[in-house]
Amino acid sequence: MPGYLFVLTYYAGKRLIALTLRFIKGGALVTEPLLIQGGMGVAVSNWRLARAVSAEGHLGVVSGTMLDNVFVRRLQDGDLSGDIRRALAAFPDRLMAERIYHRYHIPGGKQREAPYKSIPMHTARLTRDAQELLILANFVEVFLAKEGHNGLVGINFLEKIQLLTLPSLYGAMLARVDYVLMGAGIPKQIPEILDALSIRQSVSMKLHVEQFPGGDAREAVTRFDPAEFPDLGAGRLNRPKFVAVVSSNTLAEMLAKRSKVDGFVVENHTAGGHNAPPRGGIKLDDRGEPVYTARDSVDLGKMRSLGLPFWLAGSYGNDGKLKEALEEGAVGIQVGTPFAFCEESGFSDELKKEVLTRAINGDLSVSTDVLASSSNYPFKIASIPGTLSEDEVYESRERVCDLGYLRTLFFKEDGTIGYRCPGEPVDNYLRKGGRLEDTECRKCLCNGLMAAVDYPQVPKNGEVEKPLVTAGQSVNNIIRFLPPGKNSYSARDVVKLLVGALREPHYVF
Repeated sequence: MPGYLFVLTYYAGKRLIALTLRFIKGGALVTEPLLIQGGMGVAVSNWRLARAVSAEGHLGVVSGTMLDNVFVRRLQDGDLSGDIRRALAAFPDRLMAERIYHRYHIPGGKQREAPYKSIPMHTARLTRDAQELLILANFVEVFLAKEGHNGLVGINFLEKIQLLTLPSLYGAMLARVDYVLMGAGIPKQIPEILDALSIRQSVSMKLHVEQFPGGDAREAVTRFDPAEFPDLGAGRLNRPKFVAVVSSNTLAEMLAKRSKVDGFVVENHTAGGHNAPPRGGIKLDDRGEPVYTARDSVDLGKMRSLGLPFWLAGSYGNDGKLKEALEEGAVGIQVGTPFAFCEESGFSDELKKEVLTRAINGDLSVSTDVLASSSNYPFKIASIPGTLSEDEVYESRERVCDLGYLRTLFFKEDGTIGYRCPGEPVDNYLRKGGRLEDTECRKCLCNGLMAAVDYPQVPKNGEVEKPLVTAGQSVNNIIRFLPPGKNSYSARDVVKLLVGALREPHYVF
């Protein structure tokens, strides 16, 4: 039968003193995290941020987006702290770890003006090298996030980026990840995949591939078999809980019926990063942004009726939003933007300083761009001088697609799979059957987001890739987390202000 949520609150005046969240599932009493730190990619939600939040007793989340490229760039920067080397010492296949480490590691780090060594773009049939790198990168990120505390750690993936998912999940599970969160699509295949990987069975995933016009409908899958990696151990792995990120109760209802989902993050359109498009089609306001209406609001009554825990997200780092979420029957909230600009996040120090300065001055704006992302999802962009948010900066960039994570898969006339991105050179895109209008106003999210976390590529022309910054619409409110007299704040400052007295002892009936 459906679970039931029990919430006990006690007030002294207007101050919330204690709260208990317990969920009955299958007759067992389950504790769910009150606060989820959003899994912001690329590498904004890094292991340092997740570890800091988890150490405070909440769910710290690392981003799994483009993690293999992040990993090799960290190695090429020298791994000066020795953190990667320390994590690799715990990896079950020492030979694999040593091989990949020495392939990419540059003692002392590469010169700033030198380009990073690239890894091949992924295809539906991942090479052995690609699978090994994905397994290792995800293991290291989760291992470091879980180090030094007994808290929970999750990892966030995008349904849109399917080619990497299977070996990435396996690597995270080898490091005993506690939660997997996924949005930007309909991740109905993931729960069964987690079940199978937990007993080291072979898994497959149906891929989203555009059909050839006028051709017969075809299907494509990507596969992964743990048996091909016997040196990674045997025996059952911890099966992490799966939380789907949704923006409608209809999608939540479908996932609850057709998959073994363990809960939902219900995210509205004010959140940073990719947003779900408005229902009924995209209509633009006078600023060129999509118009969201009451049709885009989630029916929380229907969410409660599913009998599964859910968290509310999208500007829930503001005053009073946690209490509001609890009163609506949520078990807690997911918060991204306040953590995105704290000391432990992966954004470069220069960008964090710029964002905080502009927030203090009240002149930081965030817009929803319906064309920027090749995923066809609206995408939040913070307007910061010198970044790809400025049209003239982006137009001066050489158009190149050398990472390819957001490429679309399509069937060619001969039945093989092709790969194209509207952000790639226009002639290349048209040659692959793409439409000219799809290339207009597209931004290279892959390179822009990588540059934002201080791993910018240096193309052949010597012009370093410029950053692209995403944030939620309430970004100016991050100044409330600044301690008196300080010009930066920590993840602990965010947790303290968001939950405050809720850290006191919990009471259970």
